[in-house]
Amino acid sequence: MMAAERLDAPTHLIERLPPVRGRLRADAPLASYTWFRVGGPAEVLFRPADAKDLAAFLAAVPGDVPVTVIGVGSNLLVRDGGVPGVVVRLTGGFADVRVDGNRVVAGAGALGATVAKVAQAASLSGLEFFSGIPGTIGGGLRMNAGAFDRDVKTCLVSARAVNRHGDVFEVTADDLDLSYRHCGAPEDWIFISAVFAVKPSDPSKIDDRMEAIRAAREASQPVRGRTGGSTFANPPTCKAWELIDKAGCRGLRRGGAQVSEKHCNFLLNTGEATAADLEALGEEVRRRVREASGVELRWEIRRIGVPLPGSTGGGDS
Repeated sequence: MMAAERLDAPTHLIERLPPVRGRLRADAPLASYTWFRVGGPAEVLFRPADAKDLAAFLAAVPGDVPVTVIGVGSNLLVRDGGVPGVVVRLTGGFADVRVDGNRVVAGAGALGATVAKVAQAASLSGLEFFSGIPGTIGGGLRMNAGAFDRDVKTCLVSARAVNRHGDVFEVTADDLDLSYRHCGAPEDWIFISAVFAVKPSDPSKIDDRMEAIRAAREASQPVRGRTGGSTFANPPTCKAWELIDKAGCRGLRRGGAQVSEKHCNFLLNTGEATAADLEALGEEVRRRVREASGVELRWEIRRIGVPLPGSTGGGDS
């Protein structure tokens, strides 16, 4: 009689990863890290201890393992099936911000609002616009984030990044080929810090500018809703929200997702939305705008991960 064949349990990805000084977690929920509050888990979530830990990990991680970096999830949609491979989240020392003469040095994990406040406290002007961008510096670099007539390109001096092989690069703003919602850095780069130019200014003027930005956001955007920020980038000659409004999409729903009544370039999770609802609603908006105006809207929200099998979202209205 033949002996029964031994069936080994499949190896979880975390067992194939190199040792780290930071933290590795298998099957880590990601929904709570996104402003939409939707999405599946990371196969493995990695919080590096510092830049050296991150570089060493990237140099040693198997080449077939996908690596994805996320910030605070303010402009991110994680699909319901989760994210295969390793998701990197920069916390701890990566969120440090300091003033160095006429420069502000910020870790890639620092919030833009924190950077603006540090400059404000030192009576330094030029970074007030960051108070209107609810994301991290790393994400801001990757998409040349901007608001209120300024963007990263207007103030960036240099940045540091690590590539998939663990090599560290220091580059100038010109090296990054920054343009509207675009950065020319290689896709495998993970930004770890940035240096911004500032100049001394009257503290009251800085305060007034930041208050004006806060008031403008409060008045025009659904800042208290479960949203992902601006959904689509503005086309070259018009505003995305105007095209969406003219296509009759204001208030449009799909499942638990809705186009904001307040600002129709924002999608909302009304409470029970799935990532599939939100993405399908966004695609429906794109379709209607294309039919109404001939303009192909480009997603500004970053979408990562895989959908659940058979996932379709709800009906639109």
